[in-house]
Amino acid sequence: MFINKYGLNHVVDMDLSKCFDRLDHELILEGVNRKISDGSILKLIKKFLTTGVIKEGVWEETDLGSPQGGVISPLLTNIYLDRFDQEMKNRGIRIVRYADDILLFARTYQEAKKYQQIAIEFLEKELKLVVNREKTHLTDNENGVTYLGFVIYSKHVTISPKKLKSFKEKIREMTPRNHGMNVEKMVKLLNPVLRGWANYFRIANCKGIFKELIGWIRRRLRMKKMKEWKTWKALHKMLRRRGYKGTFEKISMTTWKNSANPLISMALPNSWFDELGLINLEKYNVGILYHYRE
Repeated sequence: MFINKYGLNHVVDMDLSKCFDRLDHELILEGVNRKISDGSILKLIKKFLTTGVIKEGVWEETDLGSPQGGVISPLLTNIYLDRFDQEMKNRGIRIVRYADDILLFARTYQEAKKYQQIAIEFLEKELKLVVNREKTHLTDNENGVTYLGFVIYSKHVTISPKKLKSFKEKIREMTPRNHGMNVEKMVKLLNPVLRGWANYFRIANCKGIFKELIGWIRRRLRMKKMKEWKTWKALHKMLRRRGYKGTFEKISMTTWKNSANPLISMALPNSWFDELGLINLEKYNVGILYHYRE
């Protein structure tokens, strides 16, 4: 990655306060006009910006900002911030920007402080935006740069703990123990969510994370199956089908710790989840960004 190639180890992580809500309509139209000369398009965008919003059943005018969730709001934000991109480029400042998520790169801490001030002045004076100074901060690739759900270090990229935690919360909501939905149905609902999440984060060095995560998901689904069985008799029946001839234990089907019992794993092995079609995160080719850098 270029932060290593060019020795840009210091990073300014910029935070814009309510960027979409503060876009100046005149500046938006000026920016669009620089890119597009079609007057009908400009009129359409102006209507989009000034249509107004309904809050608690009351219509309100909108003389500032672009609606969050609006289909062209991200595009308008990119056009709006293009002036910022060009200004930084003209000053020789390397940046990475996705919508209003901005990183500035510098060789030294002092240089980073200087770039931060330059960026703040341009964003606030020229583009009439507000920089959140409490959240805007300096970091470096040794301590990790958090960006778009990733944490970027000098020699590897991993998944943000915050993003991993929120994803696991979502999986918990999708795999409740006391729901009438069976495991097979849960797998069908989980797969598109797992696929989308894994395809996004697979560029990171996350082999261990993926392995631990799918193991945890299987355990939750085993717990759900145990609840479906209700008693140890159903477990013993499944074990006999698997050819088990050892000692049978009368274990509770409602205790989370028992979902890690070897007998449960024997009755519901990983191959059982493969048969159900559950996406196996361990089979993903990960660390793509790292390998590309190599």
